[in-house]
Order: sequence, then structure tokens, then C-alpha cells
Amino acid sequence: MYRLGIDVGGTNTDAVVMEGNKVLSGVKAATTEDVTSGVIEALEGAIGKAGIDRAKIGNVMIGTTHFTNAVIERRHLNKVAAIRLGLPATACLPPMVDWPEDLKGVVGNLGYLVKGGYEFDGREISPLDEAEIARIAGEIRDNDIKAAAITCVFAPINDTMEKQAKALIEKHCPGLPVVLSTDIGRIGLLERESAAIMNASLLSLADRTVSAFAKALADAGLTCPFFITQNDGTLMAADTVRNFPVLTFASGPTNSMRGAAFLTGVREAIVVDIGGTTSDVGSLHLGFPRQAATVVDVGGVRTNFRMPDVFSIGLGGGSLVRKDHTGKATVGPQSTGYRITKEAKVFGGETLTATDIAVALGKASVGDAAKVKDVDPTFAKAAEAEIIALLENAVERSRMSPEPIPVIAVGGGSILMPDRLGDLEVIRPENFAVANAVGAAIAQISGEVDRVYALENGLTRELCLAEAEKEATEKAIAAGAVADTIEVIEREDVPLAYLPGNATRIHVKVVGEMGGMDA
Repeated sequence: MYRLGIDVGGTNTDAVVMEGNKVLSGVKAATTEDVTSGVIEALEGAIGKAGIDRAKIGNVMIGTTHFTNAVIERRHLNKVAAIRLGLPATACLPPMVDWPEDLKGVVGNLGYLVKGGYEFDGREISPLDEAEIARIAGEIRDNDIKAAAITCVFAPINDTMEKQAKALIEKHCPGLPVVLSTDIGRIGLLERESAAIMNASLLSLADRTVSAFAKALADAGLTCPFFITQNDGTLMAADTVRNFPVLTFASGPTNSMRGAAFLTGVREAIVVDIGGTTSDVGSLHLGFPRQAATVVDVGGVRTNFRMPDVFSIGLGGGSLVRKDHTGKATVGPQSTGYRITKEAKVFGGETLTATDIAVALGKASVGDAAKVKDVDPTFAKAAEAEIIALLENAVERSRMSPEPIPVIAVGGGSILMPDRLGDLEVIRPENFAVANAVGAAIAQISGEVDRVYALENGLTRELCLAEAEKEATEKAIAAGAVADTIEVIEREDVPLAYLPGNATRIHVKVVGEMGGMDA
């Protein structure tokens, strides 16, 4: 059976067909407003180039930045009733307190504080105020609010009140989607609440997007199941995305880095994904993107999702190359972007780009080299030095130690990367231009536990870690992972000295293969 991997980016939609560990074909197509036609063009191109029987495609994996872009652009978001159970505690910090004002306005700025919530050890702060929940339900109906997000103080310890509140809202507002914070976020009230509100605001878009993917695949004659890649590079069933779109927020850079690890077989490296406008830079650990240690900002909102520690610089194949007032060569951050095939000199345009410099110096064979013959070699060399300096600075920022580790260059713009970068070896794998689609195609199934344990009454740290690992493994197997392939990739415990009961936060994550792929 074959696998079809698709990555829907802001500019390009990439598709690959894989048989086992072999990439049979890779194709790029322009991303379209309706998503569907761009996906169809890419997958049809990949299937045709591979020359396979589409009936033998067993699974389709899709990565998308659709939902991240919706938050950043403040588009396609629903109004949400944000209900927090915790009074009289937490009143000084209402829901969405640290959100940008424009985003608050788009999602309705409807925060409600209700009596309820728990202490760390499970004791009630207050009984749930059911009458207030019923009153809020009336406002939701009267104002035609499209979704609700319920967050309870210390709900990861006890989610009973969240479930009670959800049942009440559903009773008074039949059919209203209700998101519980315990299904989305982790310990940390404000970040967990913000994640739940963002998720609720994206539910309608998620439903439309998943339906569009399903239609695109059906129109292409594909009847196999399809999956969506998550922030951590693992998979979830397509229908799950209808309920949890926020879990895909960082799937784009994650797919590129996972694809880079797969194509090279290198598990410890720095990955530079060079696109048309920007380059994403991050480091690999055990073949997975290193995770950000602090909260991650998405569209101006602090979240505590597990996100890859990736940053962007304004350098890509379409970056503009110019002289400043002193005559010095400058590169970017302005770019031709998706217009590169019309505006760059090698494609017959009038704009000098980073790609033109690579062609002029004989470092790449793209477009018509005769069209950059007039570029001054001295100036081209100076521009190349500027490009290399930008890449060196970015890679140095990602290095975790002075030990020399490889740099993997992927993405369509990786022709800009030199063969060596300072003291570091540069690897440019085959199929580098579609590494993100490869990353989607080889994604694995994960299981995760993140919980606070009380180490007392004979319960030790080792027993809690073992219990968390067992539960995470069971979750991965239930989601479709092959039991024999499961390995632990994250295991951490952090004593919470400010809480009673010898509390320790334990986080364990496992991954396993689907269908016997190696990655």
C-alpha cells in the first residue's frame, strides 16, 4: 500500500507519494482560497508522477496552517462565551485579560466568572452556581453566540464541575458546541482557558476545512481514511480536528523538521527550512523538533501548548537584493513571495532576488541564467556573503552546545544554503523541496499524560512515572499505534514546591508507528 502526504501552506501545497520508506514522487502546487482545488492539483500531480494505482493508497496524511492563519489574520472566528468556574478566586484576572483588543473583539469579549472550582487537593473552592450557568445560557441564546468554552480552576485535578456546567449549557442551548479546557490544555489556568476559547472560536472553520479535505479526496477517487498532523508531528483522525483545531497550530514547521530527519536519517541536527519569503530554523532531538520551554505566543495570545522551538528570519528565495545608501548589498526581509516566478530576473522579471544571485554565481540552475549575466560579480559576491551571514547567525542561535552537528537544508529555497556553514556540515537531502509533505506522510501516533500527582501515602516518583507511561501507551495504542513500535520520547517530573501534598507534575509522551513505517 502507498501513503499520500500533503502539506497545505500559506503559499504552496506540497504532495508526496511514498511506498514504505521510499519517496516515489513529490509535487508543488499553489495554495488556493478554497483549499480544495490546490489540494487536488497537488495530489493529482503526485499520483500521476508516481504512476501508481490510486486504489492502492492506504492512508492520506495532511498538514495545514489554516487555523493558525485564521487567528493571526483575525478571520473566520466565531463569537465565544468564555465561562470560568472559580469565584471567589481568580476574580482579579478575568478571561482574555491578556489578549490583544482586536482579537477580543472578534471573538466577542464575552467572559463570565461563576462560583465553583477546586483547590489542588480536590477540595471545592465553592459549589457550582447552577443558577448562574442557566442565566448565562439565556444570554448565549439571546445573542446567538456560536460556541462556549468552560474552564474550571484546577480542572486537571478534577473535571467534574466542567462536565456539570457543560451538561447544563447543553440542556438550555441544544446543539451549541461546548469546549472543556481539560480536553485542550494543561496545568496553568490562563493559558488553558485561552486555548479552550481559541479552540471554540475555530470550530466552524474546522468543520468546513475538514469537509473540504474530505471532498477533495473523494473527488480524486480516494476512499481511504485521512489524518491531520498535530503540533508535535504526530497524527490525529480527521474527525478529531473538527473538535480540536488548535492542536494543529504548529504542524507546518514540525512537518518540515520531521521530514528533514526522515530524509537524512539524522536525529540530532539543526534544520533550516528556506521558503520563498522566510526561513524557519529549529533543532532536532531524537528526530523530533525540540520543544519550546516557555509559553508560546499565537496571534498575540499566550498558550502552553507543546510547540516546536522554531523561529523565522526574513530570508527566502524571493528576498529582494538591493544596495543601501552606502552601496552595501542588502538581502530581504522584503520579498517577491509567491510572485517570484513572474518578478525574479531569471524568470523574465525586473526584480533582483536571492535566487538570481545563486544563479548568477553558478550555485543553482533555475530559470534562464542568461537573464542575470548583467549582475556585477563583485556585488553578487557581496550579496552572497550577506545571505551566508544571515544563515550563520540563525544557526548559531539554534545551537544548544559548541559540539559540531549537521545543518539540514530543506524547502524550495535551500539552493541559497552553502555546502558548509562555518564549522558545520550542510546536508541537502533528495526531495528537500517537499520535506514538509514527507514529514506529514511519515507522521506517527502519540499518547500523552500531563498531570499533577501527590507523592504521599506510599506513592513514589517512580510509581507515578510508570503509571503515566502505561496510560500514555494505552492512549497511543487506542489511537492506532502498533504496540511493538512504541517508545518514550518525553519524560519529565517537576516538584511543585508552592503546592501542598508533596505535589509533582509529571509529563510523559510516547509515539508509535502506524502501518509499520520507520521514522
